[in-house]
Amino acid sequence: MAIARKDFDPSLQGPLRGIRVLDFSRLVAGNMLSLQLADHGAEVVKVEQPGRGDTLRDWKENGHSVYWKVYGRNKKSISLDLKSPQAPGIIRDLVGGFDVVIESFRHRAMEQMGIGPDRLLAANPDLIVVRVSGFGQTGPYAPRPGFGTLVEAMSTFADRNGFADREPVLPPLALADMMAGLYGAMATMVALREIEHNGGKGQVIDLSLFESIFTVLGPEAGIFNVTGKKRQRVGSASEQSAPRNVYATSDGGWVAISASTQRMTERLFAAIGRADLNEHPDFKTPAQRVAHRGEVDAIVGGWIGQRTLSENIAFFEKVGVTAAPVYNIEQLLADPHVQAREMVVEMPDDELGTILMNGPAPKLSGTPAGLRTPAPAIGQHNDEIYGRFYPQDRIAALKAEGVI
Repeated sequence: MAIARKDFDPSLQGPLRGIRVLDFSRLVAGNMLSLQLADHGAEVVKVEQPGRGDTLRDWKENGHSVYWKVYGRNKKSISLDLKSPQAPGIIRDLVGGFDVVIESFRHRAMEQMGIGPDRLLAANPDLIVVRVSGFGQTGPYAPRPGFGTLVEAMSTFADRNGFADREPVLPPLALADMMAGLYGAMATMVALREIEHNGGKGQVIDLSLFESIFTVLGPEAGIFNVTGKKRQRVGSASEQSAPRNVYATSDGGWVAISASTQRMTERLFAAIGRADLNEHPDFKTPAQRVAHRGEVDAIVGGWIGQRTLSENIAFFEKVGVTAAPVYNIEQLLADPHVQAREMVVEMPDDELGTILMNGPAPKLSGTPAGLRTPAPAIGQHNDEIYGRFYPQDRIAALKAEGVI
């Protein structure tokens, strides 16, 4: 097998066709949000600064805007100089033809521009306004810059990540932004349903990166409340179960083991020839194994370390033990399951010829998401979108004045 080669298909119509989204956001969170809607058929129109565009375009690899090519797919682009005196009026005109507005401006910037939610909802009472920020629109930290790194630090994520004898570890990706984007897409669909099925009106969605990442960390507050203790960093291990870790193989690979249930642990110990541990007072229960985690890891890791990665995986699959290889990206792309599921697809690209990108997820049996169009150039759809609101002579004048 190989990575599936696909073509963009502009004729695809997803279940969100007819939903129109005006996206002023920049970088990851807003683009992740609007990507979910776009992949399922919504018309997402990015509003970009003339000549510069979304800041995500600046994240380049070997001179190519790879991030934009992936997160800008299925979207359209119009340009608008937001510093122009005409911009607020143009925006108020535009929102009458859209269902959703997404913004990630600095705190209260929209209000200062004369396009705060109250003004937009006055122009379109059914409008959903999604406000993406680091700390939310209220509270003492609302004015702070909303970079994901800050909330990944403050949310306790970094404090829980890494090893106890080393520094806290931030995620090597825009994790808080990604989580906020997914939460925002869900909240947008809830708000749309309220209008379509319950006769509701438009509303404002206050989407905070800080709260989004904290909610996926589990019952951290509840655990502290019950135990009175701050949990320590344990690397790849778990405070609830052992063995749960990554173990080196004889050929330089790594195997991840998660024996998080009693039956799975008993099966693992028996499989590696240590069934005696299932009755040993130090290893019989989850609490006992966690208390003796180092010894457990030494036993399991010692067995794994005598075999190659492929030998380990084949053995554990045969005996029904929950184990998996630790992949790098090259290994993932070669995996037959990844290829069969089209988790990654090869798409045509004007600059590169083709480019690999993640396929839409999750998979819907009746109304699957699709890839309709590649990421647009800045202002590529000015005539199409502005043409819905203004005559051609007005559009020509706006171009001549550098407003669009």
